[in-house]
Amino acid sequence: MYQFLKNLDRRWIFLSMLLAVAIPILSGVVFPEVVSKQAKLVFSAIDELPEGSNILLSYDFDPASEGELLPMAQAFTRHCSIKGHKQYYMALWPLGSPMVDKSLDTIKSEYPHLQYGEDFVKFDYKPGGEAVIRMITTDLRGMFPLDSQGVSLDEIPMTKNIKNLQDMDLIINVSAGDPGTKQWVQFASTPFGITTVSGCTGVQAPQMYPYIPEQLAGVLGAIKAAAEYEAALDEKYPTIADNVKAQEAKRRMGPQLVAHTLMVVLIIVGNLIYYTGRKRGDV
Repeated sequence: MYQFLKNLDRRWIFLSMLLAVAIPILSGVVFPEVVSKQAKLVFSAIDELPEGSNILLSYDFDPASEGELLPMAQAFTRHCSIKGHKQYYMALWPLGSPMVDKSLDTIKSEYPHLQYGEDFVKFDYKPGGEAVIRMITTDLRGMFPLDSQGVSLDEIPMTKNIKNLQDMDLIINVSAGDPGTKQWVQFASTPFGITTVSGCTGVQAPQMYPYIPEQLAGVLGAIKAAAEYEAALDEKYPTIADNVKAQEAKRRMGPQLVAHTLMVVLIIVGNLIYYTGRKRGDV
């Protein structure tokens, strides 16, 4: 066995990794998720708000991070929609606006009883990053006199009484970098005490954890946390659990879990081959 593994053609390893990724994708296998403490914190921040609460959702990511962040963004949208919250969408990234459109499409297709202008609204992208946040904390109309459809905020039922960011009950930021969660913490949640939760990429998450629980109520890091958040939604809301489209993060965790398991096994086997070779004097 030692000689067989030592001389194994590496192409078999490449093939095994291909199968480890392809089989879960093609079979659509979904593994059960245990909801972590962080996912519970984020879930509770949204779920415990009374119906009709004002929630600002800022999508600060682009297609490069869509695979990691869009599933959690969609989960946020479904959660806010089923709770009946008022959803205010914006983006600090120019390509974040099309990501917002995908969530609006989800609302229109899955929650047709919700009406634009009464239950959800979108603001156009404005350049400036942190300057945009600074402005809307005191004067929303100074930055967004019109919505994305060119309608005055004074003519939209859900915005006519909104003066600034301080009228929001919660900020949800889905972030892939800068500007993103850090800027929302620095210029919104910290100085004005606005409850904020974040969904971010895996590499960004460790930078956000020190802000918990003061500046951030919770953080979802990468697709794993998104899958846990979906699991929390499934437990509470059967209609979401029955929605195949609402299981995207959990579906994406299947090939990742199998591939990571295979990598661990290969590392262990590789080390066993190495130490066996040392004992035999082959190394």
